Amino acid sequence: MKDRADEAAYLAVAPTPGELASGAPLPLPPDRTQSILEATKQVAGLLKAGGHRFALAGSVAAYGHGVPARFQHDTDFAILREDEEAVTRELENAGIKVRKPPEDWLIKATCRGEEIDLIFELARHPVTVEMLQRAEVLPVDSVHMPVLAPTDLMASQLAAFSEHHCDFGSVLPIARVLREKIDWDLLRRENEGAPMPEAFLFLLERLNVIERREASA
Repeated sequence: MKDRADEAAYLAVAPTPGELASGAPLPLPPDRTQSILEATKQVAGLLKAGGHRFALAGSVAAYGHGVPARFQHDTDFAILREDEEAVTRELENAGIKVRKPPEDWLIKATCRGEEIDLIFELARHPVTVEMLQRAEVLPVDSVHMPVLAPTDLMASQLAAFSEHHCDFGSVLPIARVLREKIDWDLLRRENEGAPMPEAFLFLLERLNVIERREASA
């Protein structure tokens, strides 16, 4: 049902061939920011009340750190793999549907009609106790919750880059806003030899978002 609703929403604003040919401004997809935030707050509240270990991740975590955002997709929570059953039970007891997708690195939930990803691995890197301990408790649309630390958040974004996914434009605002809070030297070392992350770091240098490697050495 959710996929059909998304398809219908897209078709309602998708440009026609005539609109594409006219050169006129194209319609924007529906803004689901507040709906996604409400779902985020409800799930975070349940996890907090149940004493579960977690941290907000992804674009909503960036929003928690002050990065402007307009959400169109889902909310990501980082949780420990060993907490899967307890978290599933907590959400299901609150009437939130939880399911296991074919991927073995997350479980998915649906809250207020929005998708929630509860992730055990961030771009193939396991979520650890240490990572969750580094999370910062921040207000997200007035509700306080653990949010991935800036360096961990950026590390997860860099690790997700590949030949098939290299949307630098979506990560650039995060780097700009959080640049003084991120350990760039650590990220350079962790991503040495990885083409896409290195390309993004080089772009940040050329845009004067971060110091060039030679200057920071």
